[in-house]
Amino acid sequence: MKGEFASCSWPIWRTDDFTRCFQRDYLRILLPLLVIGVSLLNLAVQHILRAVKLKRKHAYEPIADDGTAPIPPADHTELPPEEEPVSESDSDEVLSMNGGPGRLALAKTTTKGSIVQADTPPAQTLSVIVEEVAIAGLVAVNAVALATGAYGRDRGSLAAITGLTVWIYVLILASLRLFLGHTEWRVPRLWNHTAAIYSLQWLFSLIIFRSVLVHPRSQLTQILVIVEFSLTSLLFGMAITTRKGNKTVLLEWEDGIEPGRENLASLFSHYTFAWVDSIVYAGWKEPMTMEKVWNLLPKDKSAAVLANYRQAKKTTSLAYHLISYFKGLLIAQSLWAIGSGVLTFGPTLLLKAILEYVEDPSIAPRNVLWLYVILLPVTDIARSVGDAQALWIGRKICINIRAILVGEIYAKALRRKAAAGKDTELGSDKKKDEVAGEKKGIWARMKRAVGLGKEEDKKDDQAKADDNKDKAADADEQANLGTIINLMSVDSFKVSEVTAYLHFLVASAPTQLIVSIILLYQVMGLSAIPGFIVMALLLPVNIAFARGFASSQKKIMSATDKRIHTTNEILQNIRIIKYFAWEHRFSNIVDEKRRAELKALRTRFMIWASAVAVWNTVPILITFFSFFVYTVIEDKPLYPSVAFTAISLFMLLRYPLDQLGDMIAHVQESKVSIDRIEEFLSEEETEKFEQLGRENIDENGNRVIGFRDATFVWGSKKTVAKDGSMAFRLLDLDVDFKIGKLNVITGPTGSGKTSMLMALLGEMTLIKGKVYLPGGRSREDVRPDPETGLAETVAYVAQQAWLVNASIQDNILFSAPFDEKRYRDVIVACALERDLEILDNGDETLVGEKGITLSGGQKQRISLARAVYSNSKHLLLDDCLSAVDSHTAQWIFNNCIMGPLMRHRTCILVSHNIALCVPHSDFVVMMNNGRVTAQGPTQEIIASGKLGEDVLQKSRPGSAPVSHAPSRVPSSVGEESGTTLVNEADGSEQQTKIQTAKKEPKKQDAMEETAATGAVKWPVMKLYLLSMGSWWFWVVACIVFAAQQLCGVASNIWIKEWANQYTAEETSNSIQFNMNSHTYSSPSVSPTYFASIANYVKGNVTAAAAPEVNVAYYLAVLAIIGMAGALTALIRDLWIFFGSLTASWKLHNRLMRAVTGAKFKFFDVTPLGQMMNRFSKDLEAVDQEVAPIAIGVMTCALGIIVTVVLIAYITPGFLIAGAFITLAYVFLGQFYLHASRDLKRLESIQKSPLFQQFGETLSGVTTIRAYSDERRFVRDNLARINAQLRPFIYLWAANRWLAFRTDFLGDLVAFFAGVFVILSLGKIDAGSAGISLSYAIGFADNILWLVRLYAMNEQNMNSVERIKEYLDVEQEADAIVEKNRPPENWPANGSVEFINYTTRYRRELDPVLRNLTFKINAREKIGIVGRTGAGKSSLTLALFRALEADEGKILIDDVDISLIGLRDLREAITIVPQEPTLFTGTIRTNLDPFHLFTDDQIFAALRRVQLIGPDEITATSHNNTKSTVVVPPTPAIAGTDGEQAEGPSRPASITNKNIFLDLSSPVTESGNNLSQGQRQLLCLARALLKNPTVLVMDEATASIDYATDSKIQETIRELDSTIITIAHRLQTIVDYDKVLVLDKGQIVEYDHPWKLIKKAGGSFRSMCDMSGDYESLAKAAKKAYQAKQLIDVDDEEEDGSKGDAEGNEASEGQSHRS
Repeated sequence: MKGEFASCSWPIWRTDDFTRCFQRDYLRILLPLLVIGVSLLNLAVQHILRAVKLKRKHAYEPIADDGTAPIPPADHTELPPEEEPVSESDSDEVLSMNGGPGRLALAKTTTKGSIVQADTPPAQTLSVIVEEVAIAGLVAVNAVALATGAYGRDRGSLAAITGLTVWIYVLILASLRLFLGHTEWRVPRLWNHTAAIYSLQWLFSLIIFRSVLVHPRSQLTQILVIVEFSLTSLLFGMAITTRKGNKTVLLEWEDGIEPGRENLASLFSHYTFAWVDSIVYAGWKEPMTMEKVWNLLPKDKSAAVLANYRQAKKTTSLAYHLISYFKGLLIAQSLWAIGSGVLTFGPTLLLKAILEYVEDPSIAPRNVLWLYVILLPVTDIARSVGDAQALWIGRKICINIRAILVGEIYAKALRRKAAAGKDTELGSDKKKDEVAGEKKGIWARMKRAVGLGKEEDKKDDQAKADDNKDKAADADEQANLGTIINLMSVDSFKVSEVTAYLHFLVASAPTQLIVSIILLYQVMGLSAIPGFIVMALLLPVNIAFARGFASSQKKIMSATDKRIHTTNEILQNIRIIKYFAWEHRFSNIVDEKRRAELKALRTRFMIWASAVAVWNTVPILITFFSFFVYTVIEDKPLYPSVAFTAISLFMLLRYPLDQLGDMIAHVQESKVSIDRIEEFLSEEETEKFEQLGRENIDENGNRVIGFRDATFVWGSKKTVAKDGSMAFRLLDLDVDFKIGKLNVITGPTGSGKTSMLMALLGEMTLIKGKVYLPGGRSREDVRPDPETGLAETVAYVAQQAWLVNASIQDNILFSAPFDEKRYRDVIVACALERDLEILDNGDETLVGEKGITLSGGQKQRISLARAVYSNSKHLLLDDCLSAVDSHTAQWIFNNCIMGPLMRHRTCILVSHNIALCVPHSDFVVMMNNGRVTAQGPTQEIIASGKLGEDVLQKSRPGSAPVSHAPSRVPSSVGEESGTTLVNEADGSEQQTKIQTAKKEPKKQDAMEETAATGAVKWPVMKLYLLSMGSWWFWVVACIVFAAQQLCGVASNIWIKEWANQYTAEETSNSIQFNMNSHTYSSPSVSPTYFASIANYVKGNVTAAAAPEVNVAYYLAVLAIIGMAGALTALIRDLWIFFGSLTASWKLHNRLMRAVTGAKFKFFDVTPLGQMMNRFSKDLEAVDQEVAPIAIGVMTCALGIIVTVVLIAYITPGFLIAGAFITLAYVFLGQFYLHASRDLKRLESIQKSPLFQQFGETLSGVTTIRAYSDERRFVRDNLARINAQLRPFIYLWAANRWLAFRTDFLGDLVAFFAGVFVILSLGKIDAGSAGISLSYAIGFADNILWLVRLYAMNEQNMNSVERIKEYLDVEQEADAIVEKNRPPENWPANGSVEFINYTTRYRRELDPVLRNLTFKINAREKIGIVGRTGAGKSSLTLALFRALEADEGKILIDDVDISLIGLRDLREAITIVPQEPTLFTGTIRTNLDPFHLFTDDQIFAALRRVQLIGPDEITATSHNNTKSTVVVPPTPAIAGTDGEQAEGPSRPASITNKNIFLDLSSPVTESGNNLSQGQRQLLCLARALLKNPTVLVMDEATASIDYATDSKIQETIRELDSTIITIAHRLQTIVDYDKVLVLDKGQIVEYDHPWKLIKKAGGSFRSMCDMSGDYESLAKAAKKAYQAKQLIDVDDEEEDGSKGDAEGNEASEGQSHRS
């Protein structure tokens, strides 16, 4: 006994206890000293590191920023300065009151509008004092032991001394915590040390304690050990149940959201997820809402995460960068996973031991059996904790990564280049690598290392080189909006999802493989090797499946991308599609894309099913081969013990292998995604900030706005199209705008006016020269000038108004501080007052997405109001007067642009309205085809006659600019359009106060998306089930499922028979083996398989006793049964998948039909993001998730039934325990289902605002950048990310909560089963014991998965439910009414008649058109005028039956349009809408998407709308694919670099090519590469191509210069059709046949314009007066009238001359416009 120290003889476990030597030398001396040593070392290292850090801090001073360098674009999307990063450490740093570096740093991280509360743990100091007392007690115990020698002589006193040392050290630590905790000398993280020491000491003393109880020694020793153990237990209990760190935590109540409880949890609560109790309980009591979901921890909020992440410099690829950034968490995750992987085998080995004991109870005392039975649940709980922690850490990484990726993608989107050329397909340049065998992975590296990969490498480099050539040519390719939204919604999701499970790949699967291989070798010796070989072969097969899975996933992704892009475009442009009755044609296009997508999906399902089949066959193969070798080759008798232990271990082995294959697949998939993201993040960024610099100061130190010898191009500098032309350029600009004055830019359509503003804003690519504008700094950094209140920033009004999805007031304020008076003035100046009175909720009305709830004019005026309200000193207005009618335009010009609100502000205005704007301006720039043709002070330009003589007369007309703000909009712009313009400045104070008695509107939220509550309803399930197939489908399904389960039972029974053959003497010694297929379920190992381990037959049974058994027969039948099982599983999966694909197709089809056939009002009230969510996320769930999970639910349910039947058959006594356990499970499941269902719903609803804000930002990125307001949008985005992550992370917390609790219940089952075995020892044989235990354990697992999968199934059904919601949307009338089809050539004449027509938008609103009765004769041209919101656009909607009649009817050629089909109606009449709508594609696909016309017809239409000039030649090749273009010879064709081919001798020769000469010229998303005017002309050409009899034009030429407009009007006048024009420009319609004046939905006047002009006091007359153009209007109207009278007299003349006469008259009468 005396031997060397710490050299105890092996084995240290003897029958029922550890050896004394081990207990004394290791547990009492070595291990405790080791623990203290580690603790001390840790403290020392920490101290040194801190000292070094402090030194460093004082060493360096950062260089001051001198403020001249341009700000890098990233700065603008950086986190705002007040969001400081949060420290990651869980240190003990309590609030230090003397401003030390303590927790006060945290105060900065609180966001605005939040309350901070310090939460102190209960009995904070008291608990430390109790600790001190307990430790003192332990010191005393060890002192007594030392004095009395109670632990034995020599070594015993050493043990006592060690004990003293340890506890005195701990005493010092605890005292430090008590006394220095609140001072600046505190030592960080001491609590962690004491807690760790308590836990380990408790473990050591536990073993000694048991030993003393089992083998009592002297009384004194026993008492000392018991006291020591109880004190240690007290300390341990306190350590794990007091709050982690026992420190004060600052809780932040942000906007009334409860802070998360996680950082208040104790260790015990962390490991058991008890801190989730309250949220689960809350969810069970009543449905969860976002307000009740806790907030994220401060360090998990997206701002903090991003701030910390951006401090890490990125040097490697994104994937490796993220891994190294999260390495700490990933390592912790892996360690937990390794622990749980080892413990997985605990129950297996314990069960083996228990059964050996039952077989031969004489081998050890009874207490050992109790030890085993108690250890059974303990080891499994420990495993469960390890699993849960690994997964939870994974989820934390997951939300952090999602915040990082979404945040980075968003910031990048704010910095991307404006409209570049082509769209890239992200991830597409990887195609060539794939051909070479996806050599990105680990395998490739290994292959290369071995030297196999060399050949392919060369090919690869060649391919890459070719690739780079292509890439250089397309330098300006960009991801389009659909792709970016996909990156954000799908790719970032995939990447973050894979991080949550990474530990399976790195830690848990490898651990389990190694352990089970070792154990197998112990059981079977050499015969295990064939099994290993089969397993090893399986891994490449699994990886191959994974590969196939990844590539099919990629195919699905790209197919989905395409479908979503098309769908997105259809939904964005749904109005035009409905007007043209193209729904069915576009639906067919989508169906085609959907077919491709489902085809890819089918491949994926096939791979999945075969993978499952392989997975099911492998164990059979393995058992077959191993037993074959064991019995036939080694010729050993196969006892049940060996057989069943082996089978159990082989089954266990299947899991890690499957996980490996699976994870490799997922990792590869997410690698694809992360590469796509990285490719997007490394795209070109805007050069705005380099171009503009920090200040707009030129070399002479003056503030300048303008250009110095600058040339710009759209897209990249190097890009040259295939025919040698470049993108649109602005050439040789040298402009100096006047600061503080009004500058006007004018010129024909497509001459580059908008481009000039864009160049000024830095959005175009600068080729040479300089550009000056204050816009390089973030808006928040620029302080306003105290005198004027204006800041050196820019406000910009885009030609297409861009509004955010919020209330009108929020749009105008654009988050500037609210100033009541200024706000009122702005509303009056922008003529919004009347509109706000008309709208239901006034300025609280929501602007729908993209402003859909408002008319074009209202949107533009709100956008203008936003610019005017801002404190920016410089305003860039892009044609902001085009969408409003003439007298509103006049009012806005006088009161807003020239009014007091614009005093001292620079205004650069693009306008066609020369007569109105130029005379009052100070500086004019005239553009043509990308060049400045004239510029200078207004008077000079007017005098030069370049603007036409018409402006000369009114060079400075009488109406001086208004000097004070009008108090309200006068009535002709405002109220009843009858009275004259009176400026009631003083008289009417009472009117200034806008009606305060306005009804208090309930503020609704733009993104209010309804979440259904409660369980998923049966109709939803029924919808899905019936979509899968009819009753026969389900009959077959039931048969297949039953067959599959039966095979499992059959194999069990067969093995039992076989075992009985062997042990003829002990018949019942058989052990069942439960083979329920857990295919779709547990990632963790199911304990069902452990248990089938038979008793080891002891070595004392000699081989001779083995009976002869026909092994071959039993093996063969077993193999057959196994194969049958695998086959039925395969058929089962394929059958369900087949049904699921059918359902996918049917549901998408119905959804598409329902949405495209919905009424117009559906699109007014439904944001696009919400609709897209249905088409992307929800459909994806239906396609990919529902079927596999449904299979899982059914399998688990059947498994449970089989289990219950078998257990009841063998040991009926167990049913009692089973009943109680089941009740507990049901109770748990109820709790969990309620909370998880609501959290899941909230999470999917919270995605919509995120998507929607994304889309919104992408479409308005130039406006946001012009306002330099990126930071605010970044902040908003971060808030939305948080809102989406909150339900997500707590949903996973609830999952872990459930998993731990079900595991615990399962362990109780196992424990009671064990107790039951002990109690009936002797009455029970090993076989029955094994069966009862094994099934009891499996039962728990099956139920856990049933609950989990059932919940998941409900969540997926939630997607079906959301789709169903749209299937029931109110539909429009039928497309075709068979019994009422109009004649073929209808409408032949085109007369339109309204008879007592009334209509309204929605039932609850007032009518928009009231009792209209008027007739438009065939081929008449009618103008409709009226104040914005008078019902002009509603009239067109009525014609197209977008609004159905309340009463009355409309006849076209005497056919009542309400009786015929919509398609017949809409194909027969044509509209040119207010918003020009174009599709991605080419000019040809836009004009003629369905190939109904020839090239010549298309060119003719383009000429008619002046997009091709009279002298431009188009050469048409008749292959109809690409039209070749003959460019008239210019002196020098531009060389490739944009330099001239012939040198600088002829600088004037560079021109921009007319892209309309080539019908295959690309049109980007919604036509962004064309100017607004060109888009309108293109839409007009599209309408003219149809050669309509009735043509409706809704302000169709608003964005076109007057010259082009007058030519187009001529074209239109020549048309032989009825024309109804809604006009803002009176010149357009003043020579029409009749004018209809509307107000508030009623007819005010209807007659020939000349008659109306003569009518004194008439509305039309007052409009003409207001426009300031009365004389020329009257002249034109009169001429037209006289011409008409002439023609009426000479009626016999042909139509042609009529056109001529009218044309001549018109062109004469309108010469002033040229």
